[in-house]
This record gives sequence, C-alpha cells and structure tokens, in this order.
Amino acid sequence: MAAAEKPVLSRYKDRMDKAVLALKDEFGSLRTGRASASLLDQVMVEAYGSTTPLNAVASISVPEPRQISVSVWDRGVVVSVEKAIRASGLGLNPVVEGQNLRIPIPPLTEERRKDLSKIAGKYAEQQKIAVRNIRRDANDDLKKAEKDNAVNEDERKKMEAEVQKLTDEAIKRIDEALKTKEQEIMQV
Repeated sequence: MAAAEKPVLSRYKDRMDKAVLALKDEFGSLRTGRASASLLDQVMVEAYGSTTPLNAVASISVPEPRQISVSVWDRGVVVSVEKAIRASGLGLNPVVEGQNLRIPIPPLTEERRKDLSKIAGKYAEQQKIAVRNIRRDANDDLKKAEKDNAVNEDERKKMEAEVQKLTDEAIKRIDEALKTKEQEIMQV
C-alpha cells in the first residue's frame, strides 16, 4: 500500500487559475462593438472531411476597428468558411473577395448588448461552478488524507480554510472579469 501523502494546495490553486483563464478566453469570443481576431476563435469549418477551427484553414487579421479580414489558404474551402461564419450565431455577414473574406462588424443594438451580457454571466457562472468543484475535490482529498493519517485534524481544518480563501479569491477574480466585460459590452 502506498504511503498516504499530504495534499498540495498549489495544485488546486493552479486549477482555479485555469478556470479564470478559461473564462477570459470565452469572453474573447463574445462580440463587443470592436473587431477582434479572437471573435472567430469558436468558429468551426467543415473542411477536408472533418470539422476544423477557422484559424487552421485561414489567417485572421483586423485591418480596421470595425472589420475583420480572413485570408483562406485553400480556394476550395472559401465557401465552407463563409457558411461557418454565417452559421456561427455571431450575427456576421462576410463579403467574399476571391480567397479573402471581409467581415464588417455592425454596431450592436441595445437588445443585443443585453443578450451578450447575459451570455457573459452564464460563462462566469459556469466557471464559478468549476471553482467550487475544485474546492470540493480539495476538501475531499483533505478528509481522505486525515483518514489515512497523512494530516491531523488541525492541519486539515487549517488547509480547508486556505482552500476556502483560494476559492474566494478565484470567484472574486471571475466577478471582476465579468464586470469588466459587461462594461465593455454596454459601452456605446
């Protein structure tokens, strides 16, 4: 039987940090009034017999604040890229020019801004749930370590308090990121 080992809190902190980073990546795909190459990160294209990310079949650039340019590398995939962008639910209408697509970014309506804020809130809540699940895993591991005599009751309680502190910090960062994103979305 392997010797029981003391849980390492930095491992849980790293997982919580990854949840916050994942949220920021998700926020990058939410449209604000400005063009951003990350806006198209979630777009998947039917190409070469499989579904691939847009950035695997084309280069994406932002030549102007209200326009995205997509340069497709293979002429045969241009139609698939156009369909994928139109079907992405981002409300974008690409203009095809040979192997390039110009995507004008229309200004957001007030209703669309509110919808995007709700979506941002859902993303934030998903990551809060992930952070709470990490806290639960940490507490379960601490109880198991106590049962296996790797830590005593006082150490377990002290470490559980530290885990709670890490959880509170991660949730605070998620709330701050959400507030910043909502302000960015509502900015006209």
